[in-house]
Amino acid sequence: MCRNIRQLFNFDPPATEDEVRNAALQFVRKVSGSSKPSLRNEDAFNRAVNSITASVRELLDSLETTQPPKNREEEAAKARARTLIRFA
Repeated sequence: MCRNIRQLFNFDPPATEDEVRNAALQFVRKVSGSSKPSLRNEDAFNRAVNSITASVRELLDSLETTQPPKNREEEAAKARARTLIRFA
């Protein structure tokens, strides 16, 4: 659904609050169909972003895995390689 939302779980270092909030913002934008809400809907939009941010943070904090944490730089390099292949 939201291609720009990145995986946030099991990374070293862990996801920052900004990353979690940006994912929540992208989700609310997609669901609402609006990248910038009208003044009339701005409060509802911001409440939704805040609520989803809190839910995602709670989820990330409660998830467990036996896998070692992924390295952000290695994952970014893999993504760049996939992009080169895709758009070559």
